[in-house]
Amino acid sequence: MAPRKTPASTRKPTAGSELSATKRKRSSQKTPTTKTRPQNDSDSESEELELDSDDLDESDDDRQRRKKPKRAAPSPSKSKQTLKRKSKKKVSDDSDEECLILQDGQEIVGEVVKAPTTGLVPAGQISQNTLNFLNKLKDPECNDRQWFKLHEPVYRVAEKEWKDFIESFTDVLIEVDDEIPTLPPKDVIHRIYRDIRFSNDKTPYKKGLSASFSRSGRKGIFAGFKPGNESLIAAGTWCPAKNELDTIRSNIKRDSGRLREIISFAEFEQFFGVAKPHPNGERQNIFGREDELKTAPKGVPKDHQDIDLLKCRSFAVAHCFTDDEVLDVNFKQELGYVAQVMRPFVRCLNDLMTITPDDDNSDDGAEQDEGQEDDD
Repeated sequence: MAPRKTPASTRKPTAGSELSATKRKRSSQKTPTTKTRPQNDSDSESEELELDSDDLDESDDDRQRRKKPKRAAPSPSKSKQTLKRKSKKKVSDDSDEECLILQDGQEIVGEVVKAPTTGLVPAGQISQNTLNFLNKLKDPECNDRQWFKLHEPVYRVAEKEWKDFIESFTDVLIEVDDEIPTLPPKDVIHRIYRDIRFSNDKTPYKKGLSASFSRSGRKGIFAGFKPGNESLIAAGTWCPAKNELDTIRSNIKRDSGRLREIISFAEFEQFFGVAKPHPNGERQNIFGREDELKTAPKGVPKDHQDIDLLKCRSFAVAHCFTDDEVLDVNFKQELGYVAQVMRPFVRCLNDLMTITPDDDNSDDGAEQDEGQEDDD
């Protein structure tokens, strides 16, 4: 059975068909021309729209129903992974640029100062670069962690220079005093970081470089480099414990002749001052320390013949050097000479801190006699 055909006269033209017929009529009246145009993405898209006859035949309702498929949104898990990868890459890039290790919550603000390449000196000497760096630490605005981080390359050069100097000076010191053990610089050099837990001064860094040399468990020599003509070499015991101080005083009461003779040597007084208290209470020889007693110790008469020695709580001497002397090529030899002058004092002090059981008994008896006299 043949399909039924709809007569052409009864077919109602739609809006799309009318528009198509009109365009066909107009195009038949015009003379076709050809133009050469550069093709790009926008032109190709416009040509596709113009040549799409199906779109012309569709009605407005059909055109609205046919929507372009929406692009699927990325899943949250994928976006997070991409973000993590980008953040990790950023952190790794930042870590490559930074040569310093920062703690949590710290960041570098400013430009890192490069290590000096000029003014360097041979091992065993102190340079002006180190002097300049320590001078900066004396300024409160520079003595903080942020400034130190920015100048850490400069500090590392100064630290290396100080270690080389101490290693060279140790050889000189051992020739002067054979009781000084041979130790690597890292075992005698002090840290530049201050312990601020119990201090009102919260500046985190010391203002100089220092090292100490001593026999195991005994007192020895201290050397410190500080700009402003404050570099020094010192020896003795500072603020000893109560038992150690009592032992020293007991031996002084028993016999003070050896100690007095040593601190009265001409060379000793040349470097450390006259062997008697200063009239104005200033530091001189072993006297005038901040912790020195104003009156006689408990149980000691005020008119004791050694009252000046018994008032001391620290038994130490120090000699300072100018910056020019520190920068001299023969500075370590000068330190060695002063250490040689201090050697008898160091050995005497070590002996004063050691007493025999017989001496304990004699001291106890003397204290009992003094106590009986006080009671009388």
